[in-house]
Amino acid sequence: MRVRFAPSPTGALHIGGARTALYNWFVARGSGGTLVLRIEDTDRERSTPENVEQILDALRWLELDYDEGPISQVERSSRHAEVLQQLLDQDLAYRTTATAEDVKAYKAQHGADKGFRGRPEAEGAVRLRVPEDEELVVHDLIRGDTTFRTVHLDDPVIARADGTALYNFAVAIDDHDARITHVIRGEDHLSNTPKQLLVYRALGVDPPAFAHLPLLHGPDGKKLSKRHGAASVQELRAEGYLPAAIRNYLALLGWGDADDETIITTDELVKRFDITRVSKNPARFDVQKLRWLNGRYLRELSLDELTAALEEHTGRTGLRSVVEISCEKIQTLADFWPLAGFFFDGPTTTDAKAREQWLGDDGRAALGDARGALAALPEDGFTVEEIDVALRAVVQAREAKPKQVFQPVRVALAGTTVSPGIFETLAVLGRDESLRRIDAALGG
Repeated sequence: MRVRFAPSPTGALHIGGARTALYNWFVARGSGGTLVLRIEDTDRERSTPENVEQILDALRWLELDYDEGPISQVERSSRHAEVLQQLLDQDLAYRTTATAEDVKAYKAQHGADKGFRGRPEAEGAVRLRVPEDEELVVHDLIRGDTTFRTVHLDDPVIARADGTALYNFAVAIDDHDARITHVIRGEDHLSNTPKQLLVYRALGVDPPAFAHLPLLHGPDGKKLSKRHGAASVQELRAEGYLPAAIRNYLALLGWGDADDETIITTDELVKRFDITRVSKNPARFDVQKLRWLNGRYLRELSLDELTAALEEHTGRTGLRSVVEISCEKIQTLADFWPLAGFFFDGPTTTDAKAREQWLGDDGRAALGDARGALAALPEDGFTVEEIDVALRAVVQAREAKPKQVFQPVRVALAGTTVSPGIFETLAVLGRDESLRRIDAALGG
């Protein structure tokens, strides 16, 4: 099997495009076939080198390799021109340089509207002649057969007046020349397929098999957009998702091998994926489900692996001890610093509500008692176990609820009410730094 991923470099690679790339990659790798990367860069204003690099960068990060390419569509313009001239020479295409008199003469010679549909407003452009009344059947591996009647189709414009090929003409030539056997793409291209079938027919070659993927919607059932969360692969990376989790999640957006399975490794996905099992109904992208799944993947990493990933993501080093006590509370790499940055940067000063709630008169009194209990512990005894015993003794002595003691301590250390476990936090900060922060809170 030979498949292709053919994005237009008009911006970042969006999630829908990433899923299309992934499905093509599954098919190629699962069949021992070939994945061709073609950059459809005929829009010269928007197809910038920077946009091409964004696509390549996204594929590298997702770990989706390709076997051939990247092939620039615009660099194949001489091949498109060659085929265009061939069709003109065979009278399978024509230039619309017609005036009203030309149209009248053509009709008189060939019959009313025979091979000449629409008005000649695209003067100088090249149109493909459409058979008068035939059926075009799109054999779709996902949607079944869809039949189009040529009587309802205008002669499509296949090249501009300057000879540059338009999309439906160029893509059919490129897929044929690349020996593509299966075209897997979004359903927004379904309406283009009849025009491409006409090009294949004019060339006298068999078309590839088609599989048009359902569009992605948000949880509200509306077309996926920025308001539903990250829109591009780069945004997903910046928000701290892992490539393996993204591959797993995107694979299940429209396809599923077993209803009771959510965590499926990439190797297993390659073995199991079947394009014919993709649903034709829109799939729903839910960022909360993705966060949950990514959290599962994070917890599958070893402490060293997770620490390395977080150090790369944050640009900081020396995170291991903090990562160890924070890993159960994060679902993405980006969750780590808001949760644990206070270890390195000191207590946050932005959570005035937490200070007001927990460092009032009662809270300061509890914090003072906690300080006394913690100060009584020796440096080498400042362990999670000993801290637990010391603070719970304060809770008991004050006849208070645990949070009435623990939260003032947490706010003193972190500046907010959210942190890793309070005993673990104290132990990682160490006796001297913990007491220093508590003293600062009591003195403020």
